[in-house]
Amino acid sequence: MAGPTRVPDDKTPAGAPEQEEQLPWLEELPPRKIVAELDRYIVGQEVAKKAVAIAVRNRWRRTQAPDDIRDEILPNNIIMIGPTGVGKTEIARRLARLAGAPFLKVEASKFTEVGYVGRDVESMVRELVDVAINMVRSEREDDVYPEAEARAEERLLDLLLPPTPTPPLPSPLSPGEKGEGRADKAPLFVVSSKGDVTAKVVEGDVEAQERRRRTREKLRQQLKEGKLEEREVEIEVQQQGFPMLEMMQPPQGMEGPDFNFTEWLQEMMPKKKKRRTVHLHEARRILVDEELKKLVDMDDVVNEALDRVENHGVIFIDELDKIAGERGTVGPDVSREGVQRDLLPIVEGSTVQTRYGYVRTDHVLFIAAGAFHVSKPSDLIPELQGRFPIRVELQPLTEEDFVRIMTEPENALTKQYAALCAAEGATLEFTTDGIKEIARIAAKANERMENIGARRLHTVMTNLLEDVLFDLPELAEKRIKFDAARVRERLAKIVEDEDLRRYIL
Repeated sequence: MAGPTRVPDDKTPAGAPEQEEQLPWLEELPPRKIVAELDRYIVGQEVAKKAVAIAVRNRWRRTQAPDDIRDEILPNNIIMIGPTGVGKTEIARRLARLAGAPFLKVEASKFTEVGYVGRDVESMVRELVDVAINMVRSEREDDVYPEAEARAEERLLDLLLPPTPTPPLPSPLSPGEKGEGRADKAPLFVVSSKGDVTAKVVEGDVEAQERRRRTREKLRQQLKEGKLEEREVEIEVQQQGFPMLEMMQPPQGMEGPDFNFTEWLQEMMPKKKKRRTVHLHEARRILVDEELKKLVDMDDVVNEALDRVENHGVIFIDELDKIAGERGTVGPDVSREGVQRDLLPIVEGSTVQTRYGYVRTDHVLFIAAGAFHVSKPSDLIPELQGRFPIRVELQPLTEEDFVRIMTEPENALTKQYAALCAAEGATLEFTTDGIKEIARIAAKANERMENIGARRLHTVMTNLLEDVLFDLPELAEKRIKFDAARVRERLAKIVEDEDLRRYIL
């Protein structure tokens, strides 16, 4: 099985898509390489990265094991413990982008009080199946996209140059007609004495067909050169859905396990088609979509998606500490413990009914995360604790970590803001001492107020660049440089004034 999202290789030259498909996907990489990929975006937290890399690699190792023991190898679920803003969710986001496996991130708190504001715990498995269906369908569509484009192009040419209608079979002629005027409009059918029918095409028809073929090729060339994009054509499209049916949705938390009433009604109702006049580029998109639906076998997509969910699926449960509380109490903690007991069978392995079929969760990898400021992991019910045998503590970020976060990752904040300024034709630069000053102010703000980790850098950078981004289109000087002195000058009022800090930071 090949994953849809490939991990870039250091040796792959830029702009070489043909090599991209040959690269391994995340589970096939050694743990050291997985950690290196995470290092490109996340600073520090080596222990957490190592644990995640081993768990992901074990998915591939299990597929290589003998059949008689493969089902016995269960995933080692992970629980990541650490304050907010240290990288727990970012690790999950990057895994989702790098992994070729179905991945879903959910908040544990949304499963409380089912039927009122919460949702059924099994819905996470159904959502994971939906993710897998979309993933596999996208892969299949990518495989047949050139063929779909070619088919759509032929249909566009038929719209631009409608085919010649098939001439009707010649009817018996009355004696007075003698077939005048028919020689250049239809083939001449000759019946032999044995009953064989042969058609003799008149010379004029051959010339007309040749002219039509040349015209079609000329239109094809203009299509490829993009000269007809704004030309209007009339196409027949199927009406999308029924407005009244869209309103007939079950209440949140009461979703059906494998039966979608709205979809069933839409299948039962007759398919209505209507003619629309659209520009050619819009018609191409509609026709390509139609051809992709014809070319992709959805039964095969569903089978492949269910297999990926069962053997390679990953569910990241965030905010797990929100459902932890002292056991044996009354009030909200009862609801929290109820969510834990609902989660337990899903995590330890059960069969969940979805609209596409039954899914076993025995080999789905669960990664949980929580700050655990108020509660502790030991406040979870013992059965659930036992289902997360690997516990990883993430360390709070220091001022030095902030400097690295501002400079090392490929998506560093300084690079993001430089790209925003470049859109206006301006150049944004940060000196080394300027970055250190931003890191110092962010760390100091975390000490004085709530420690929100790396998210504090977003707050500091927003206030630092607020006036610059507002005035950027009218600025005469398009080269903006921030050193330590300028950073202190811009942020001094915010850092020193207690009242302002309370509202702005």
